[in-house]
Amino acid sequence: MYRFLLTPRWLAAAVLTVAASVVMVFLGNWQLHRYHERSAINDRIDAADSAPAVPLTSVLVKPTAAGTLGPRPGEDRAWTKVTVTGRYDATHEIQARGRTVESKVGFEIVTPLVLPDGTAVLIDRGWVPSQNGDAISPPVASPPPAGEVTVVGQVHLSESRPSSITRRDGRLDTRRISLPHLAKEMPYPVYGAYVLQSDPAQGFSRIPIDHEDSWQNGGYAVQWWMFSVMALLAYGWQARREARGDGPKKRVDRVEEADRRGKPVPTSQAPD
Repeated sequence: MYRFLLTPRWLAAAVLTVAASVVMVFLGNWQLHRYHERSAINDRIDAADSAPAVPLTSVLVKPTAAGTLGPRPGEDRAWTKVTVTGRYDATHEIQARGRTVESKVGFEIVTPLVLPDGTAVLIDRGWVPSQNGDAISPPVASPPPAGEVTVVGQVHLSESRPSSITRRDGRLDTRRISLPHLAKEMPYPVYGAYVLQSDPAQGFSRIPIDHEDSWQNGGYAVQWWMFSVMALLAYGWQARREARGDGPKKRVDRVEEADRRGKPVPTSQAPD
């Protein structure tokens, strides 16, 4: 009854169905892996608020030469709460334009904090609005405090897609906080990640940390696995129809036989 499954056409269909099903399972597993990665990031973000701050040097590797960038930390170090002590260098302050907080456009003010050993870490002191509510008008931001200060914040990895760097209103102006490019503008070694200050000064807004959409990846994983099962079920359903004589070829054969005998063809028997 199912000998037709051994014909070249059905064997080819079986191979394609199994191959497609396996690929869909792998895609589902990849989405599940992304779900776990993003869930771990969200857990670190949530835990950082209540976790005690650890020294910056215990999380990031110390850079070596002036104008160079230290090693980039792994994803598992992102959002770790750290503490670091040093002196702000306002002469190399950075304004990152076109940054949005609560649907308002403004600037993030990033200032190098020079440590006692001569290295520096970039501190995102917070967000300030532009003067005219656009991404071009320069911001009004209070200068960093003088003298030695201790900063508590969370580790933020360098942003990708670097943009050009110019000097404007006494600050370096850029669109992206890309550490490999910003480090070249600094007269000292720079750590491979920057720090979002947890308690910005008056006039600054804290930079919000967005959670990863892990549930979207979880949903995609389930969808791919369902598609894999559906492909196999569709093959089995089509094979059963063929075995019962409901396949396209069998319907055409019945119509041709009816024509030869001169009998009317029922509507349900008409070929597709």
